[in-house]
Amino acid sequence: MPNELIFIITVLIYLGSVLGLYKLFGKNGLYAFAIFGTLLGNIAVCKNVDIFGAATTAGNVLYAATFLVTDILSEKYGKKEASKAVAYSFSVMVLWMLGTQLILWFTPNANDYVNESLKIVFGLVPRITVASLIGFICSQNLDVFLYHFIWSKTGGSKAKLWLRNNGSTLTSQLIDTVIFTFIAFWGVYPTNVFLSILITTYLFKAIVALLDTPFMYWARAIRPMNEKEKP
Repeated sequence: MPNELIFIITVLIYLGSVLGLYKLFGKNGLYAFAIFGTLLGNIAVCKNVDIFGAATTAGNVLYAATFLVTDILSEKYGKKEASKAVAYSFSVMVLWMLGTQLILWFTPNANDYVNESLKIVFGLVPRITVASLIGFICSQNLDVFLYHFIWSKTGGSKAKLWLRNNGSTLTSQLIDTVIFTFIAFWGVYPTNVFLSILITTYLFKAIVALLDTPFMYWARAIRPMNEKEKP
């Protein structure tokens, strides 16, 4: 299956999953996806792929989908709830980094056959996770701030939802990409490959950010199953 088709499928699956979890579990479903996206994204970002002839990482859609989560929380519940998702994900990422390194500290016995593979994957975790932590906390808080800043300037009408969504996400995704890519990959790859990853990573995140606009409108219309309708 070509990477381009897989990219499209993952966009639909991840963005659709955000709405599905929100419908089923309300805010808790969104918190769960934010944590899932950041954790799996820390592994997926280690894999380099070519999509439409451009070198990028496999974790772009997951990271982009977490911005949809904070935008939905901002839109439906306010800044405080959106900030909770950022805090939860950040805390779990710290535990994830600690936990993966503790696993590597154990000395494998003669029957073990996965330790070397774990060393390859988890050995990258500290640098990747530190890069992700710094990029995540800066960009996600910026996303929440910009969303409500745009709201304060333009109003909270449905007609301006696309502006709040895209204005905050596209800007914060740029900050996230620059911070993460420099910390995680500078010196790891040749300069031309590094620059390609930097540019295409933001490009694909921007594409997902634009594609999530209709999902934002659908989310605004969703009433979660665990929330009673207001009288």
